[in-house]
Amino acid sequence: MASSNMKDIKRRIKSVESTKQITKAMELVASSKLRKAKEKADNAKPFFNTLYDTMCEIVKEDATFNSIYTRKRKNNVTLLIVIGGDRGLAGGFNANVLKLAQSRYDELSVNSEVVILPIGRKAVEYFEKRNFRIMTRYENISESISIYGAMSIADKIIDVYNKDKIDRVELFYTDCISPLVQEEKHIPIIPLDIEVDRSNVSLTNYEPSPEAVFDSLIPRYIAGVLFGAIVDSFAAEQAARRTAMENATDNANEMISNLSLVYNRARQAAITQEITEIVSGANAQE
Repeated sequence: MASSNMKDIKRRIKSVESTKQITKAMELVASSKLRKAKEKADNAKPFFNTLYDTMCEIVKEDATFNSIYTRKRKNNVTLLIVIGGDRGLAGGFNANVLKLAQSRYDELSVNSEVVILPIGRKAVEYFEKRNFRIMTRYENISESISIYGAMSIADKIIDVYNKDKIDRVELFYTDCISPLVQEEKHIPIIPLDIEVDRSNVSLTNYEPSPEAVFDSLIPRYIAGVLFGAIVDSFAAEQAARRTAMENATDNANEMISNLSLVYNRARQAAITQEITEIVSGANAQE
């Protein structure tokens, strides 16, 4: 009986050790992907920050500035861009951003129509399962996204906006503040709400007009916002997965330690019982 129990414990220890090897490997992979994603995001930020500053300067130049991308419309149709992950095993990463988007959807859908543009397999699955109206969907693009890929998405959004098929665009993603801190974000994209200080104007002349120059920059600006959000979300996903796998590895170590203790006690009890039986047998022969 004791021998059978010891074999079961040994089998469980081996199984947990096998699982631990997997979680440790996933932890290391997530760490590597996190580092690369953060580098990718940091390298792109200076260009898009400069682009945004330029757009602010254009708006500041003209007190009568009026672009279709800053003008508020009657909010009949809102597009929600929701960025999730392509895989699970990342703690509450996917659930948290989807919960935030769902809350906004519930709020808007009372008085207007809402369309979803999900990015990431988990986001696609969530909205498809619940029969949401989906404009288009993107899966398995986050890790390899380029600025050209982001511009392709931005062009589709601008096209439907210019055709008056949507009146407002909002974005939901997860900001990777640090490897240990991730925060879900909700930001408006169109119309742009740019607040400027017109007390210091450089009087630059924009041809053919400030609005035309501003509008020509919009595709790059939206592509930059999307690129940053997708890369940041991917980094946040890897950070969350690394933490989850690190916790799983720690739990596996604790379980192995506890099982080893139980195994050693069972082994000690078996040895004690065997010695007792030998001594009892010897005494019986006397």
